[in-house]
Parts: sequence; C-alpha cells; structure tokens
Amino acid sequence: MSASVGYNLLHKNVQRWIWKQNWTELRDIQERAVVPILNADCDVIISAATAAGKTEAAFLPACSRIAETKADGVGILYISPLKALINDQLRRLNSLAEILELTVTPWHGDVLRSVKDKQRKNPDGIILITPESLESLFLNQAAWCNRAFSSLSHIIIDEFHAFIGTERGCQLQSLLHRLEFMLGRTVPRIALSATLGDMNQVAKFLRVSPQFPCEIIESNTSHSNLKIQLRGYLDSEGNNAESVTALDEIIEDLYKILRGKSHLIFANSRGRTEEIATSLADLCEKDGVPNEFFPHHGSLSKEFREGLEARLQKENLPTSAVCTMTLELGIDIGSVDSIAQVTAPHSVASLRQRLGRSGRRGDAAVLRLFIAENELTDKSHLLDRLRMETVQCIAMVNLLLNKWCEPPPANQYHLSTLVQQTLSVVGQYGGVRANQLWSLLCETGPFRLVDQNCYIRLLRSLGEHDLITQMRDGQLVLGEKGEQFVENFHFYTAFNTPEEYRLECESRVLGTVPIDKPLTVGQLIIFAGKRWEVLNINAEKKVILLKKASGGRPPQFGGNGLEVHEIVRQEMRRVYSNKSIPVYLDKKAKEALAEGIECFHALELERTCLVQMGSTLHVLPWCGDQITITLTILLRHAGLAADCFGGVIDIRNCTLDTFYTSVDSILSCVQQPTSEEMGSYVPDTIVEKHDALLAKELREQAYGRKYFDVEGALEFLSEIAQ
Repeated sequence: MSASVGYNLLHKNVQRWIWKQNWTELRDIQERAVVPILNADCDVIISAATAAGKTEAAFLPACSRIAETKADGVGILYISPLKALINDQLRRLNSLAEILELTVTPWHGDVLRSVKDKQRKNPDGIILITPESLESLFLNQAAWCNRAFSSLSHIIIDEFHAFIGTERGCQLQSLLHRLEFMLGRTVPRIALSATLGDMNQVAKFLRVSPQFPCEIIESNTSHSNLKIQLRGYLDSEGNNAESVTALDEIIEDLYKILRGKSHLIFANSRGRTEEIATSLADLCEKDGVPNEFFPHHGSLSKEFREGLEARLQKENLPTSAVCTMTLELGIDIGSVDSIAQVTAPHSVASLRQRLGRSGRRGDAAVLRLFIAENELTDKSHLLDRLRMETVQCIAMVNLLLNKWCEPPPANQYHLSTLVQQTLSVVGQYGGVRANQLWSLLCETGPFRLVDQNCYIRLLRSLGEHDLITQMRDGQLVLGEKGEQFVENFHFYTAFNTPEEYRLECESRVLGTVPIDKPLTVGQLIIFAGKRWEVLNINAEKKVILLKKASGGRPPQFGGNGLEVHEIVRQEMRRVYSNKSIPVYLDKKAKEALAEGIECFHALELERTCLVQMGSTLHVLPWCGDQITITLTILLRHAGLAADCFGGVIDIRNCTLDTFYTSVDSILSCVQQPTSEEMGSYVPDTIVEKHDALLAKELREQAYGRKYFDVEGALEFLSEIAQ
C-alpha cells in the first residue's frame, strides 16, 4: 500500500480498517476517488461494474473527512432507492464505523423508533435513508434537520441510475436542492452506479445548477469474459389444458440447467415470477429433492425477502432466486453462477445491471436468455413473422457488447411531483409566497421548464381543491384538505402506489399485493412460491386471509413495460439486414431468427417501411416508442384506424393510397401541433400520482412533453412522402 497516494491520504483509522480487510491495494476507482472526495470541492460520479468497490470508493474518503474534521452533527447522508439496500449497507459499514467511532443510523419505515430517537437526541455520523423518509423529515422535523445537517460533509446517492428521469428522481433532486437552501451552502454529492449512459447528461441530473464542478470516475478495470446463450421456444396456437406451453418447456429447462448451483432468474413481472418459482418448487418436490427455487419481489414480506438474501449470501446451499428488478440493484447477495432472463429484457441498461451479478470472482459472467415465439399460421401477425422478440434480444446483446446503454430521459415537466413538492414546502415553512415557491422549486430548482404563468395555473388548481389557500398578506398556507393530504404517509412518495392488500395465513403475514382486479373468496392464487385459497377479504382493513391449497394462478399485479429506445430499434433493423446468425443461439432460436430474417427480406423491408397484408397496412418506422406513439396518434387524428405494438403501427382498412393521402394532409398543415399540444388528443392524461389535482390543460401539457415527439414523427413522415 505504500505506493498508493490515495491510501496515504486517508485517516489513520481508515488505513487500519483497510489492513484488517487484508487488502493489498486499492482498486482503480477507490484510488481515484480519494482526492476529490477529501477536498470536497466538487461533485463526484463513480461508475463501475457491480462488486467493483464503489461503496468503499465513496465511504473511505468521506468517512476520513468527517473523522478528521470531527463534524458536529451528521457528517454523511446516504440515500438509497431501497430499504433492503440500506439494511445491507448498514451491515457492510458497521466495522468501518466502529473503528472510527461513528454512529450509522438506518432511517426508513421499518426501523425501530428507538433507533431514530437516539439519532434525534444526538445527531452524529452517518444516516442511511430513502427519499421518502427524507421528505418526511423535512415536512415534520425541519428544525431538527437544520441543526442535524448543519455540518454535513457529503451526500452519497447509491444506484443513481434508478432515479434518473423518474418522478422519484425529480423528487430527490428537489429534496437535495431544498436541503442546500435550508443550510445556505453547497454540499458535495457523490453518485454511485453500475449502469450509466452519457456521463455528461448524468452530471446534469445530479445537479441542475452548472456552477459546481463534477468529477467523473469510470472504472478502467477490464471486465470478465462473457458467456451467452439464447434458447428459443415455440408456443403453439390452440393450446389445450393438456398441451405443453413454451413456458412449461422453459421451466423444465431452467430446472435441468440451473439446479445444483446459485442463479438469478429475471422474469420481468411479479405474476410470472410467482408462476415460475412455484413450478420449479413443484419439480423439486416431484423428484424428492430439497427446493432451491424461491421468488423475490417487492410485494413479498420483509421476512421472505431477507431470508432469501441471507441464503444467497451464505453460498453454501444452491439457491436460485426468481425475481423482478428487486435483485437488479446493489443488495449484496454474493456471486451467482449465472443470470437467466425469461422474455426480452426491459432495456440494455437493465440487462447490463443484471449481468453484473454474475462472474464476480474473475470467472466469466454467464447470461442465458429464454425466449418464446408464437408458432406461425396463416393468421400470424407481422410481429410474429419477423420474430421480433428474438431479434430485440440479439440487438440488446449487441449494444451491451458495444458498451452502450439508454441515455436518461430529459426535458420533462414532472408536474405531479411539483404538486407534491409545493405542498411539502408550504407545510415545512408554514407559509410561503408564490414567488418564493417558484424561485425555490422552478427558477433555481429541478422544475426549470415550468415558467411563472404555468406555475400560477398549478397553484390555482391546488387552491380549487382546497389544498392551499392565500392569506391577506399574500402568503400561501395549507388548506383544510391540504393539511389532511400531507399528514397521510402516502404523501411522501412521488410515484404511484396502488392500494395493496395484506396477505395473511394463520396470523402470519406473507406480503402484499397491488391487484388491478379484486380477488374473490374461494379463488386460488399463487404467492411466495406456494398455492393458496382465498378464505376472506376484509376491504376495510385491506387484509386477505388465505389457506394452503393445491391449485392456483398468479395474481394480476400492476405495472407497465418500459419504452424501447430508438437505438435498440435501429440495431434490430441492422440485425435483419446483416443476415448473420450469432453463435450463441441454440437450434430453435437460430430457426426463429432465420424465419424473421427471411420474412424481412421477402417483404423488402430493407428498402421500405410499409407492408400491405390484406386490409391492414403495417408501418415499421424503426424508431423509439416516443416517435412511434406520436405517429400513431397523428395518423388517428387524420382519420386512420391506427394502433401500435412492439414498434409496429397497424392501420386497419387502409391502402397505400389512403395512407399517403393522410400523410400529405398531416404534412400540409400550416401550423403543426407541438408535443405539448398533442396531449389534448388523448382522452385520459391522468398517469402520475397527483395528475388528478392538475387542471386539464396542465396535464395535457405534461403528458404531451413526456410521451410525444412531434418533430421526430414529422421528420419520418417527410422522408417516406418523398
């Protein structure tokens, strides 16, 4: 370690801790992070693969700084998207904090009040918190926050990519800005993530104000080798109850291939997660062997989730977690032998994040994709004929290997979150003038697209709902309904939180389920990897009583798929055009890809984007979902029966001549609608949590900006009209 400049700059007790870990050197990101974090004169972004030492890269110098300065109060505020990640970091930080005589306090809804009270009495050390709990502190204990954070040295944000471009991320931006406004100074921020796109865009999201510099640290360490296999499956039409489906075959293969070692199986939805986990457990029981397959998702109780995480950490029992995005983030579960992906991944960024869980001891990372396509018939849709699911997977793998991932979405209004932040600030200070609110949240804060006129309309909407009222001196205060509104614990979340029912069996809590269609007494469901019968539903207490059963189907959980980026679709087109078959495809997957490529060239899609099949005209723009959706709405507005799915636009009862006539009419409009104005074309624009509190024109404005790209759509139409 004597040759390490960074090591020699660290506090002596931090050096002692490093020696106790038997480290022979600091990793590259750890070495490079020491100076900028110790100097505390810039923000820092640390981007590296999972298990590359990002946590230590941030905490070793940050803890050194507060140990040297002997900060009076909380020295480090660590913000995490997950309570489970906070619990995990608490375990990892305990030995370092002990040697430095620092207090580490977890702060979220599951933490005992006595633990929080101890920190309240004597603010000290490190607080590990979620954005929602920080929101609660600002609203309910603002004076304590001012005192406790007065000497704050650094703010560390873990899994930063999980926040970027989301309502929750905008809430976090606002909270950090409000914190600095409260303290009257800039607090350096450290962002940690294994998956980031354009780093300059990421820096702009970390701090909307450009005055404070930002140092970007990306790992120079070469990643382990990657082994990939894509296995194809065929789903027959007209399946009866006795026939074997593609999912049945996938489950059989998961059992044969994965049993005996530890893996993560990503199934993309909680319903499919439960179905796969239960079926795999059934196979273990059928063969008379111990079960190795367990579900893991956000609706399961803390007991189930933490029990499975602990089992994975021990690494002495073969364990496969069938999971959603919950195990995509940085909870320490040790290394797994492979990643299995059932259906196409949501995004390249998500795929990269998941893959970082495998190959963490220098071994090759292993990715297995299990992709089903529908059997082709005379009535098959163009999407099936082109084998889009298989091609999308290949395109995403190609982009992964080229180290590309989706850039963060930008230029959103986030008006729903602005409603929350407005009410929170008014509640925090008791009374605030409209111009002060706009200056804090919009002019200098994260809602910079919102001008004064727009904000006045938003405030009027809140007034009409009796959430705020204006006093004679001009100050805005919470109205009667506003006080009730902010006192509800649901207020602290910026994202939609659907009503959930608690599932219980013999007084034991199994977890919760947000269900779009209510369950009925006597219905059979699958949950926590087992089958249950619904005994009773208490709508008032939101409790469902269950008993064990022998049949069932997964409950219908909520949740929408993510948008596919334009670069992914362009890469898909390149896969078709090149005609090359990747070596990592098995026989069925190769056959499926060959069918898709053959269809692509038979329809001459390398030179046209229009396909007439019967009375339906298919349009393949090879654009991202934002442009594709915009095109669909513009065509509908021109009188065509257009729908889109999977990047393909279907126009029923339409000929080429009719299509071109409609395109000409769209392009000949003297005044084209803006993306914001196109929100008025949509009948229901209530999407985000507080959208219902906004005036209709404001909702349409925010919706249009988020979901439409008129400029890109018109550019596409102009090209095909030539």
